[in-house]
Amino acid sequence: MKLNRIKLILEEKGISQTWLSKRLGKSYGMVNAYACNRIQPSLDVLLQIAEILQVDVKDLITDKNER
Repeated sequence: MKLNRIKLILEEKGISQTWLSKRLGKSYGMVNAYACNRIQPSLDVLLQIAEILQVDVKDLITDKNER
């Protein structure tokens, strides 16, 4: 079960997980774990990711068409 859409948003925007990890100040392994839904980011981190990617935090959780 996918709990977040981080990987999809990164792919849509053409942004690498490495780039996001540098901007977020987290290791590549941690960002990859978020993107692959092995670990879920805290709400604070999720908000940071949304700000960095310039998307609504809701877009990181659910598809607009599913709302």
